[in-house]
Amino acid sequence: MFDQVNRILVLAPHTDDGEFGCGASIAKFVLQGKEVYYAAFSLAEESVPPPFPKNILETEVKAATKILGINEKNLLLYRYKVRNFAYHRQEILEDLVKLNKDIYPDLVFMPSISDLHQDHTTIAHEGLRAFKRRSILCYELPWNNLNFSTNCFIIFGEKELNLKFKALDCYNSQKGRNYATDEFVKSLAITRGTQIGTKYAEVFEVVRWVVE
Repeated sequence: MFDQVNRILVLAPHTDDGEFGCGASIAKFVLQGKEVYYAAFSLAEESVPPPFPKNILETEVKAATKILGINEKNLLLYRYKVRNFAYHRQEILEDLVKLNKDIYPDLVFMPSISDLHQDHTTIAHEGLRAFKRRSILCYELPWNNLNFSTNCFIIFGEKELNLKFKALDCYNSQKGRNYATDEFVKSLAITRGTQIGTKYAEVFEVVRWVVE
């Protein structure tokens, strides 16, 4: 299925969304020699908890994506205000269209269309418009998903799982949430793996699969 996939673009509304949703898959694809790009649309400076500096998430996402093997030049950061994406739909769409032209990805990962977070929904809807001729998989964020179709599974091993742990561990400013633990991340990977008779997996919704 992924033999013809060489360039992959991960759309993360906020830093760490991509790591939670498809961190192990990112690590797997990088290890296979595929080129992975990561676009984060907000550094959420308005919601950084004290005593962390307002720019902490920029530092954290750079460290996390480096651990996953993403080249520094492939990390693209935007500065839309958190929970305000809906007011900037056209600008975001234009950014996405430019990404499509510049990167020409074979595969795009993005949040689910049924994600309840308003910023995630904006990226998902505008992503569908910008990447009409691209294969699209939506990643799972269980705490936000109203519904989720488990119709694509990516299997991975201990190495990729540990890289996902290490990447998420870079986000010191985001610890304390009940899903931001190794225990939760591993239990979800085991659950998804169990569904298909393997040890670990991440699950995705197939929105569109384009064969050229």
